[in-house]
Amino acid sequence: MAADVASVLRSLAFTLFQLVVTPLYAIAVVGSFWLPPAQRFALCANWCRTVLWGARAICGIRHEVTGLENLPATPHVVLSKHSSTWETLFLTQLGKPMAYVAKKELLAIPFFGWAFRFASPITIDRKAGRDAMAQIVEQGRERFADGFWIVIYPEGTRIPAGQRAKYKTGGTRLAVALGTPVIPVAHNAGWLWPKGVLGKQPGTVTLSIGAPIPAAGRAPVELMQEVENWIEGEVERLGNPLRRRGPDARAEAAA
Repeated sequence: MAADVASVLRSLAFTLFQLVVTPLYAIAVVGSFWLPPAQRFALCANWCRTVLWGARAICGIRHEVTGLENLPATPHVVLSKHSSTWETLFLTQLGKPMAYVAKKELLAIPFFGWAFRFASPITIDRKAGRDAMAQIVEQGRERFADGFWIVIYPEGTRIPAGQRAKYKTGGTRLAVALGTPVIPVAHNAGWLWPKGVLGKQPGTVTLSIGAPIPAAGRAPVELMQEVENWIEGEVERLGNPLRRRGPDARAEAAA
């Protein structure tokens, strides 16, 4: 019970922290409309860094990364596990300008959405049906030309930790169309930072970056199956960080 109360208090304090810092950064980002895309993204990445710092200081959420040597110098398509908000923030810290594929409705969210518009996302209208893929490819070519990497969550939405959903082929179809390899990313952040305001737990998120998977000339379905197998296998290997800590460590963190 004490651990639950501590989690609620940490989560609420962190939410308050976000409500304070987000409008300030949003105003700065919107005011930077005249800067080149990469510099506007850098401002957004600074907001992500600040929020991650708050998550560590307030909620005790730390991280470790393996596979950094697998990141090439040139832009690639990143296909990542999506079980938390944490990975969306952290991927901006890898030293690459990232263009996220997202639904256009996010742009209407006060402050966050207004700033996100200037971070060079690839926004799609889900009502467009088959035309949505054409939107992604067209905008993807533009982002590549500006030196951006492209981040896609093949599950389509956040999936609770410990669960699976069928991967959609939009990311591999884009990679095949652009002729660029795919970088698979796995992590276990959903256990520590689940969807919603509450539920955050102290612990260490492990993020694993896989080796580039060639996409040119491949069938998108076959390629996505390879990506899904690697990500889900790696997620299973990483496991639940709460279990790794043990009951004594959990009690100490909640104190």
